[in-house]
Amino acid sequence: MAAGAEVAVVTSRKVVAPLCSERINLTAHSAFAATPLPVPPPQGGRERCGARLRNGSIALAAAAALLGLSNIADAEPIEDFYKGKTINWILSAGAGGGYSSYAHVLAPYLSAHIPGKPNIVVQNMPGAGGIRAMIFLSTVAPKDGTTIGMVHSSVPYAPLYGIRGANFDPRRMSWIGSINAATGICVSWTASGITTWRDLFEKEFIVGGTGAGSQMETMPAMINKLFGTRIKVVSGYKGGNDVYLAMERGEVHGRCGGLKSSIKSTRPDWFPQKKVSVPVQIALERDPEFADVPALVEFTKDERTRLILQLVLSPMDMDRPILLPPGAPPDKVAALRKAFGAAMQDPGLIAEAKKANIELEEIAGEKIQAILQRAYAMPADVIKEAKDAMSLTGTPNE
Repeated sequence: MAAGAEVAVVTSRKVVAPLCSERINLTAHSAFAATPLPVPPPQGGRERCGARLRNGSIALAAAAALLGLSNIADAEPIEDFYKGKTINWILSAGAGGGYSSYAHVLAPYLSAHIPGKPNIVVQNMPGAGGIRAMIFLSTVAPKDGTTIGMVHSSVPYAPLYGIRGANFDPRRMSWIGSINAATGICVSWTASGITTWRDLFEKEFIVGGTGAGSQMETMPAMINKLFGTRIKVVSGYKGGNDVYLAMERGEVHGRCGGLKSSIKSTRPDWFPQKKVSVPVQIALERDPEFADVPALVEFTKDERTRLILQLVLSPMDMDRPILLPPGAPPDKVAALRKAFGAAMQDPGLIAEAKKANIELEEIAGEKIQAILQRAYAMPADVIKEAKDAMSLTGTPNE
């Protein structure tokens, strides 16, 4: 019997026969059929009523046991499925960056709250601004609940903007939840001399990027288009951590589309020692931590620009989203969503995150689904203007 099917019920007709003269008729009722259960024939002449009733009860119990065992076997409990198994966790970012930091901190707690406590192995799959990992999850990865992913929050929007190679529909994915919601920032190496919003107009601000479609490239393009700044992207870095290394080496001035959580988890001395500055917040409101730094929305001059900005910045409401491939069994989706919620509230994870300078804010999988549905329902002209603002050419760099 398939999981979720009506549970089989076994009943018997009332026997009113002091001398056992009536035939005992036992019937097993299931979701599929009603089948008479055989009663052993009398042996050695006239049988006592008690003996016949005992035989009927034995047949009844045996049928109930068989039906119950069948139902349990077909349902295959989540714990039995995951016990002794390994979950491969695919990241769209390279090793050593913020995504890896988050995943390695969360993995043991997520495992502990999944029935069966499967081992979770984190695997990095950077490339094409995160699209490479998403294509793998959409077309190649097992869909039985043994592979999950965490992708850049901009990746689910690639098909919306017509990025070449983004042959997937994020609305078909099963979103488990997101580890954080974050305010984007442009961050600069202080020694570069780029430290304020005004500097972005008066000087060339050279930032690193990982490929078309990634926020490190779309955000600078959007700021240039809508506000007239002079940001130049040097593309081809494998991940955000490589861009940070390039900043330290003086190859680039900074990074736009970066997140303070990523810097705090991988470069905890940067902000306290003022090694970096924040010229502008890529946000609809100021983060209190950078109260003196303006948010982009403050420079919008009309409602149309504000609407475009809302669409462009909506991925930040679901930073570091976790997903299952399309077609994942609903029971696995439900189990992993529940485990994710429990892990995010685990005191051990909260303490570990604080120690690792990692910020946590649980975003439910259902909310991620709603964010994407709203984005894909936007008017076509707004989507086009947002795409044009981000200079999305549809040709991601490998």
